[in-house]
Amino acid sequence: MGLTLDAIDWRILKELQADGRVTNVLLAQRVGLSAPACLRRLRNLEEGGLIEGYAAMLDEAALGFTLVAYAMVRLHNQAEADLRSFEDLVLGWPLVREAYMLSGESDYMLKCVAPDISSFQDFVLSTLTAAPNVASVKTFLTIRRAKRAPGVPVGV
Repeated sequence: MGLTLDAIDWRILKELQADGRVTNVLLAQRVGLSAPACLRRLRNLEEGGLIEGYAAMLDEAALGFTLVAYAMVRLHNQAEADLRSFEDLVLGWPLVREAYMLSGESDYMLKCVAPDISSFQDFVLSTLTAAPNVASVKTFLTIRRAKRAPGVPVGV
């Protein structure tokens, strides 16, 4: 990590994680700093790689992406070159929003967002299972979201 965080740094991270659009002036007030001091700390956190960027959380269903599904992928070969090749493919698949290499029965877990079951099915059959080195794919359709808390549990 490199940076040593104090209580104020943690409060800045917690506030930003809750509201990435907060102004520096309001953020400074919330953490008990002057605006210039808060901005210096914020820049240090960004430059130190603790803040990777800022993004809006979109409502998938409201935008027409009503299906959220997970695909558990097993590969034939797990040599590093084969893993990298698969990951390179994943980077080009827009329906895949998150991808994790796993230990255990599956090699990867892919979080997919699609407009409907037909689009997801087409992706799985035409793209995912047809990809080189893919041995098997198990899919899981979500029913509803019970929790959505991006980031890390700051202050726990």
